[in-house]
Amino acid sequence: MSISAAFFAQAQDISVIKNSAEVYSNSPNIGSSKFNAMAGANGALGGDASSLLTNPAGLGVAISGDASGTLSINSNKNTSSLAGSSVKYTVNKTDIGNAGGVIAIPLMSKTGWKFINIGVNYSNQSIENYVESPGNPNVIIPKKLTKDGVDYNAKMSYLGHNYDRLGNQSKMNIGVGANYENRFYIGAGLNFHYASIDQSEHAAFGLDLDNSVDTYKKQFTPYSERSNGFSASVGVIGKVSNQLRLGVSLETPTWWTIDRAFTEYYANKEDNNNIYYQNYGEDRSFRSPMKATVSAAFVPNKNFALNVDYTLGLTKPKYTVSGDAEADLNSFFNDLYKNVSEVKVGAEYRIQNFRLRGGYSYASSPFDAFSINAYNNAGSVSNTNYSDMILGSRNTIGAGIGYDFGQFYVDAAYQNITSNYKNPFLYGDAGAGTGYYSGDFDVASSASVVSEVKNIRNNFFVTVGWKF
Repeated sequence: MSISAAFFAQAQDISVIKNSAEVYSNSPNIGSSKFNAMAGANGALGGDASSLLTNPAGLGVAISGDASGTLSINSNKNTSSLAGSSVKYTVNKTDIGNAGGVIAIPLMSKTGWKFINIGVNYSNQSIENYVESPGNPNVIIPKKLTKDGVDYNAKMSYLGHNYDRLGNQSKMNIGVGANYENRFYIGAGLNFHYASIDQSEHAAFGLDLDNSVDTYKKQFTPYSERSNGFSASVGVIGKVSNQLRLGVSLETPTWWTIDRAFTEYYANKEDNNNIYYQNYGEDRSFRSPMKATVSAAFVPNKNFALNVDYTLGLTKPKYTVSGDAEADLNSFFNDLYKNVSEVKVGAEYRIQNFRLRGGYSYASSPFDAFSINAYNNAGSVSNTNYSDMILGSRNTIGAGIGYDFGQFYVDAAYQNITSNYKNPFLYGDAGAGTGYYSGDFDVASSASVVSEVKNIRNNFFVTVGWKF
């Protein structure tokens, strides 16, 4: 599928699309070490506060109170490759990744209802991400300049680019679960989301007239967003037999309110077209996709449990339209966003007080393949079709151990998350003023440069918990 270049001129920059899909359409999925070691597969098992991340009915499975805190150590490495060169950059972060608890309330009734349990879960993760792409001097952008009253047909050579995102994302879940005859469980939760994003984008160009090199800022960057969202979830789990459990859950869209500040650049005709800028603020409203999860768990005995989850996005992201930018973003999502699916498989094996856990998850790319005008390594421009554009599929491998001391327990987990995607940048429309700006003048390219990015995240977690 092809998309008009006008979109890229008007929809601000690619990072807006990426953040819409990666941040606002995906909740933090960091739970306890047990949850993380099993790659988040617990939709039909439940039993602790991390159930609120998948299926709130899992709260009803708990038969005792529980409270835990999880320390997360995250390493995020990007390798961006272009024209035979690569640039690597790693971000390391340590933070409180998760905290949660369940209060189990036994019911002394003859109705069959055994427990009503209340759970609270807090997940937090850094979304800092830095992607630096190498330069390619074969990419030449023509630029008409006037110096000392003389017109020149100058050439700008592309020498490097970066996307830089700082911030964090969190989710607070509050829910209730109930247990009927130890065979049927229901639950519901309210989810409160928060995101903080500081985004910038730069490109370096060389000017042939004086062999100078300067760094230019993308139009509408840097920008900052402080956002709050709300969603709700419901779920059920039923025991088909003593060994087999099935679960279903539904999470509504997250309704986001985004407070946004950004920088806009312009050429001042009264001052020799030198570049000036102004800062602006605006509010945006965004709705993420609704999601459904079906789950199955096999628990043949008290020492082994296997769980499989399948999650599917049911709707597409959508901005409330207040101008051309939101309309173009919605057009992009309508045409190219596809319903994201994720499969998660996790298992736990108990050897007396020891716990061994493992899991695997696969999440599909959120975008269809599409075509844009792009430079090849030799600097020629052609209409090229790309898959895994902006964001690619994601593979997660988890492993973990734990020890139950009775009233207290300690768990540890490791995750390896990999993703590969095509990284477009540099496109700008001179007429619309959506190029890159320095203090002297702007540069607008009629085609994109596309690098290949490999993202590897190595995450470590340690959980300390108390049962009561």
